Amino acid sequence: MIWTVFTGDIVDSSALSADRLDDVMACLDRLSDDISAWGQGATAAFGRRGGDGWQLAVNPAEYTLRSTLYLQSSLMALEPAVQTRIAVATGKGTLSDANPNSAHGPAFSASGRLLETLTGNTLLAHAAGGPLDATYRLADHIAQGWTQAQARAVAEMLPPGTGPRRVAADRLGISRQAIDQALHAAGYPALHDALTLLETSE
Repeated sequence: MIWTVFTGDIVDSSALSADRLDDVMACLDRLSDDISAWGQGATAAFGRRGGDGWQLAVNPAEYTLRSTLYLQSSLMALEPAVQTRIAVATGKGTLSDANPNSAHGPAFSASGRLLETLTGNTLLAHAAGGPLDATYRLADHIAQGWTQAQARAVAEMLPPGTGPRRVAADRLGISRQAIDQALHAAGYPALHDALTLLETSE
Protein backbone atom coordinates (compact mmCIF):
# COMPACT_ATOMS: atom_id res chain seq x y z
CA MET A 1 0.00 0.00 0.00
CA ILE A 2 1.15 3.56 -0.72
CA TRP A 3 1.47 5.84 2.30
CA THR A 4 2.58 9.38 2.90
CA VAL A 5 4.55 9.43 6.13
CA PHE A 6 5.19 12.55 8.21
CA THR A 7 7.91 12.12 10.84
CA GLY A 8 8.62 14.98 13.21
CA ASP A 9 9.93 16.24 16.48
CA ILE A 10 9.08 19.32 18.49
CA VAL A 11 11.47 22.25 18.24
CA ASP A 12 13.01 23.32 21.59
CA SER A 13 11.03 20.65 23.40
CA SER A 14 13.36 20.88 26.41
CA ALA A 15 11.76 24.25 27.18
CA LEU A 16 8.34 22.62 27.53
CA SER A 17 6.98 20.95 30.63
CA ALA A 18 6.01 17.30 30.39
CA ASP A 19 2.34 18.25 30.59
CA ARG A 20 2.71 20.85 27.85
CA LEU A 21 4.49 18.36 25.60
CA ASP A 22 1.67 15.87 26.19
CA ASP A 23 -0.81 18.57 25.17
CA VAL A 24 1.11 19.23 21.95
CA MET A 25 1.13 15.53 21.09
CA ALA A 26 -2.61 15.34 21.78
CA CYS A 27 -3.09 18.29 19.43
CA LEU A 28 -1.14 16.50 16.68
CA ASP A 29 -3.30 13.41 17.21
CA ARG A 30 -6.45 15.53 16.75
CA LEU A 31 -4.98 17.14 13.64
CA SER A 32 -4.34 13.70 12.16
CA ASP A 33 -8.06 12.98 12.54
CA ASP A 34 -8.82 16.22 10.70
CA ILE A 35 -6.50 15.26 7.84
CA SER A 36 -8.00 11.77 7.56
CA ALA A 37 -11.40 13.39 7.00
CA TRP A 38 -10.15 15.33 3.96
CA GLY A 39 -10.17 12.36 1.61
CA GLN A 40 -12.98 9.93 0.98
CA GLY A 41 -12.13 6.66 2.69
CA ALA A 42 -8.78 8.00 3.88
CA THR A 43 -6.88 6.33 6.69
CA ALA A 44 -4.55 8.07 9.14
CA ALA A 45 -2.46 6.56 11.91
CA PHE A 46 -0.66 8.70 14.49
CA GLY A 47 1.90 7.63 17.06
CA ARG A 48 4.30 9.25 19.47
CA ARG A 49 7.98 8.35 19.12
CA GLY A 50 10.03 8.79 22.25
CA GLY A 51 9.71 11.98 24.25
CA ASP A 52 9.26 14.69 21.61
CA GLY A 53 8.98 12.69 18.38
CA TRP A 54 5.91 11.68 16.41
CA GLN A 55 4.86 10.01 13.17
CA LEU A 56 1.74 10.23 11.05
CA ALA A 57 0.89 7.92 8.14
CA VAL A 58 -1.87 8.88 5.69
CA ASN A 59 -3.43 6.93 2.81
CA PRO A 60 -4.29 8.05 0.21
CA ALA A 61 -1.96 11.01 -0.09
CA GLU A 62 -4.03 13.65 -1.82
CA TYR A 63 -2.95 16.67 0.19
CA THR A 64 0.68 16.16 1.18
CA LEU A 65 2.03 19.73 1.35
CA ARG A 66 -1.35 21.02 2.52
CA SER A 67 -1.26 18.53 5.40
CA THR A 68 2.30 19.55 6.29
CA LEU A 69 1.39 23.22 6.44
CA TYR A 70 -1.80 22.44 8.37
CA LEU A 71 0.19 20.62 11.05
CA GLN A 72 2.75 23.43 11.32
CA SER A 73 0.29 26.33 11.24
CA SER A 74 -1.98 24.68 13.82
CA LEU A 75 0.92 24.24 16.25
CA MET A 76 2.07 27.80 15.65
CA ALA A 77 -1.47 28.97 16.42
CA LEU A 78 -1.33 27.46 19.91
CA GLU A 79 -0.83 29.57 23.00
CA PRO A 80 2.11 29.63 23.39
CA ALA A 81 3.14 28.81 19.84
CA VAL A 82 5.10 25.65 19.07
CA GLN A 83 6.96 24.52 15.96
CA THR A 84 7.86 21.06 14.71
CA ARG A 85 10.24 19.61 12.18
CA ILE A 86 8.43 17.52 9.56
CA ALA A 87 10.14 15.10 7.18
CA VAL A 88 7.81 13.72 4.52
CA ALA A 89 8.06 10.68 2.26
CA THR A 90 5.58 8.90 0.00
CA GLY A 91 5.91 5.28 -1.03
CA LYS A 92 5.18 1.70 -0.17
CA GLY A 93 4.76 0.60 3.41
CA THR A 94 3.01 -1.84 5.65
CA LEU A 95 0.96 -0.74 8.64
CA SER A 96 -0.41 -3.69 10.56
CA ASP A 97 -2.31 -1.71 13.20
CA ALA A 98 -3.21 1.88 14.04
CA ASN A 99 0.27 2.69 15.39
CA PRO A 100 2.90 3.73 12.83
CA ASN A 101 5.63 2.70 15.29
CA SER A 102 4.98 -0.87 14.20
CA ALA A 103 5.03 -0.02 10.48
CA HIS A 104 7.80 -0.77 8.01
CA GLY A 105 8.64 -0.15 4.38
CA PRO A 106 10.45 2.39 2.19
CA ALA A 107 8.16 5.35 2.97
CA PHE A 108 8.55 4.96 6.72
CA SER A 109 12.31 4.47 6.48
CA ALA A 110 12.83 7.43 4.13
CA SER A 111 10.79 9.78 6.30
CA GLY A 112 12.65 8.79 9.45
CA ARG A 113 16.07 9.08 7.80
CA LEU A 114 15.23 12.50 6.37
CA LEU A 115 14.29 13.82 9.80
CA GLU A 116 17.71 12.83 11.10
CA THR A 117 19.36 14.97 8.41
CA LEU A 118 17.38 18.16 9.07
CA THR A 119 19.75 20.64 10.65
CA GLY A 120 19.95 24.36 11.14
CA ASN A 121 16.82 26.31 10.35
CA THR A 122 15.20 23.72 8.06
CA LEU A 123 11.91 22.48 9.50
CA LEU A 124 10.01 21.11 6.48
CA ALA A 125 11.41 18.84 3.76
CA HIS A 126 10.41 16.03 1.39
CA ALA A 127 12.47 12.91 0.79
CA ALA A 128 11.72 12.95 -2.95
CA GLY A 129 14.26 15.72 -3.43
CA GLY A 130 14.21 17.80 -6.60
CA PRO A 131 11.37 20.25 -7.34
CA LEU A 132 9.06 18.84 -4.68
CA ASP A 133 11.61 19.22 -1.90
CA ALA A 134 12.44 22.69 -3.21
CA THR A 135 8.76 23.61 -2.89
CA TYR A 136 8.71 22.33 0.69
CA ARG A 137 11.78 24.33 1.63
CA LEU A 138 10.38 27.52 0.16
CA ALA A 139 7.09 26.92 1.97
CA ASP A 140 9.10 26.32 5.13
CA HIS A 141 10.82 29.68 4.76
CA ILE A 142 7.43 31.38 4.44
CA ALA A 143 5.91 29.49 7.36
CA GLN A 144 8.74 30.28 9.75
CA GLY A 145 7.87 33.98 9.44
CA TRP A 146 4.25 33.56 10.55
CA THR A 147 2.98 35.34 13.62
CA GLN A 148 0.48 33.52 15.80
CA ALA A 149 -2.41 35.46 14.24
CA GLN A 150 -1.20 34.67 10.73
CA ALA A 151 -0.81 30.97 11.59
CA ARG A 152 -4.37 30.87 12.91
CA ALA A 153 -5.69 32.41 9.72
CA VAL A 154 -3.73 30.01 7.51
CA ALA A 155 -4.81 26.98 9.56
CA GLU A 156 -8.45 27.98 9.08
CA MET A 157 -8.08 28.19 5.30
CA LEU A 158 -6.07 25.02 4.61
CA PRO A 159 -8.72 22.27 5.01
CA PRO A 160 -10.23 21.45 1.58
CA GLY A 161 -13.69 22.89 1.10
CA THR A 162 -13.26 25.27 3.99
CA GLY A 163 -15.41 27.92 2.32
CA PRO A 164 -14.88 31.65 1.80
CA ARG A 165 -12.70 33.81 3.97
CA ARG A 166 -15.66 35.47 5.67
CA VAL A 167 -16.66 32.08 7.10
CA ALA A 168 -13.15 31.54 8.45
CA ALA A 169 -13.20 35.07 9.87
CA ASP A 170 -16.45 34.29 11.69
CA ARG A 171 -14.95 31.12 13.18
CA LEU A 172 -11.97 33.13 14.43
CA GLY A 173 -14.14 35.98 15.71
CA ILE A 174 -12.38 38.58 13.57
CA SER A 175 -13.38 40.80 10.65
CA ARG A 176 -13.07 39.87 7.00
CA GLN A 177 -10.54 42.69 6.64
CA ALA A 178 -8.45 41.29 9.50
CA ILE A 179 -8.27 37.80 8.01
CA ASP A 180 -7.46 39.22 4.57
CA GLN A 181 -4.58 41.20 6.07
CA ALA A 182 -3.30 38.20 8.04
CA LEU A 183 -3.41 35.86 5.03
CA HIS A 184 -1.71 38.38 2.76
CA ALA A 185 1.07 38.98 5.29
CA ALA A 186 1.46 35.20 5.73
CA GLY A 187 2.05 34.66 2.01
CA TYR A 188 -1.08 32.55 1.77
CA PRO A 189 -2.10 33.61 -1.77
CA ALA A 190 1.18 32.25 -3.18
CA LEU A 191 0.93 29.12 -1.03
CA HIS A 192 -2.65 28.59 -2.21
CA ASP A 193 -1.52 28.79 -5.85
CA ALA A 194 1.32 26.34 -5.20
CA LEU A 195 -1.03 23.90 -3.44
CA THR A 196 -3.53 24.08 -6.30
CA LEU A 197 -0.81 23.36 -8.88
CA LEU A 198 0.58 20.44 -6.89
CA GLU A 199 -2.81 18.88 -6.21
CA THR A 200 -4.08 19.18 -9.79
CA SER A 201 -0.90 17.65 -11.21
CA GLU A 202 -0.94 14.55 -8.96
